[in-house]
Amino acid sequence: MSTEILVRVEGLERYYGEHAAVRGVSFDVKRGEVLGFLGPNGAGKSTTMQIIAGSLAPSAGQVIVNGADILDRPREAKRQTGYLPEQPPLYRELTVDEYLRYSARLHGITRKGIDSAMQRAKSRCGLNDAGRRLIGNLSKGYQQRVGIAQAIIHSPAVVILDEPTVGLDPIQVREIRSLIRELGGEHSVILSTHILPEVQTICDRVQIIHQGSLVLNEDLADLSTGMPGAELTVGFREPPAAGLLKDTFGLAHVESIGAGRFRLRPEPGTDPTDELVSRSVSEQWGLNELTPHRQSLEDVFVQLTCGEDPSAESPSSGVAEEAAT
Repeated sequence: MSTEILVRVEGLERYYGEHAAVRGVSFDVKRGEVLGFLGPNGAGKSTTMQIIAGSLAPSAGQVIVNGADILDRPREAKRQTGYLPEQPPLYRELTVDEYLRYSARLHGITRKGIDSAMQRAKSRCGLNDAGRRLIGNLSKGYQQRVGIAQAIIHSPAVVILDEPTVGLDPIQVREIRSLIRELGGEHSVILSTHILPEVQTICDRVQIIHQGSLVLNEDLADLSTGMPGAELTVGFREPPAAGLLKDTFGLAHVESIGAGRFRLRPEPGTDPTDELVSRSVSEQWGLNELTPHRQSLEDVFVQLTCGEDPSAESPSSGVAEEAAT
């Protein structure tokens, strides 16, 4: 992945009267990166994406797209951006070719370049055989493809996709996900979704926004090895008291789960594993079990947005995903 930054957001704020929809949001997106943007309904995701796309003015802060400030040089910044809102801006009475030709003209593509731009976008989105079909007669999956085609027809540096797989069947979802991964090879992609496995499948990095503020900004590779505060299960032949464990290692929580076994939760950003092993030997506690329990993306999302204990018994993943939406 390139280190070139294509999107820089600094101190972004958006107010509606006294209500802060977005407050103090800052992040970068690199070339070739697919960024997953998560949050509950009303958290500020769509507002942030609309500001980056130039569809909504910020109350404060700065957005720079491929070197162009969205307020100082809006036309140049918008040329660098392709945007697919949650409801694709389609004209159902037009054919695919008519609509894409219209989109190309809106994006300032010259008459000589329109045909090649249309062919390139259709090819990338699997629409080669759909050019003469009415958009209103297409399936929802193909309508999403047309929406993505209009977002990339001018070869923007940054592609912003808001809930691109909502309402699609499993086969269509797989096809759109594959297309998004392909787009990430040449563009920067910002993807908003409620589907947590989708982020883990497609994205390089994940951000969680809650009540207008960013509460998480992590690489997926770091998440896969466990978030700070992940739990340990330990077992001893000669177990110490739970209170001694908590005080000795500065743990956030210690729970006895029977037969000399404990569930330990370290303070965020700490890892007591090495010290725990060393102390167990010197104190002759007889450590015979040490099992890390890594937090999943779902655990992290629920903990940050609902304040729930991720170690508590949780509903099935399907129910949890539905609740997250």
